[in-house]
Amino acid sequence: MCKQVILCVDDEKIVINSLRTELKKSFGDQYSFEFAESGKDALALFNEMIPEKKEIPLIITDYIMPKMKGDELLKLLQQKLSSKKKNWKK
Repeated sequence: MCKQVILCVDDEKIVINSLRTELKKSFGDQYSFEFAESGKDALALFNEMIPEKKEIPLIITDYIMPKMKGDELLKLLQQKLSSKKKNWKK
């Protein structure tokens, strides 16, 4: 069984590094962690994880990022996940 994945998205490397440190400290090897520096990168990561049916119980995203705000990213990810789940059930 694949580990669940926590996806973190922020356009500042210092924030990504801090999240990486704190999440590893808090959760150890209980979860896998993926990090993206933009909404576009997060969508690409998400698209790689979905065919593998990896479960993503938590997405942490910055709100203000260039080109795509955090809430826009979450809406897109939710739409993609909803459509993929429908296809899995077929």
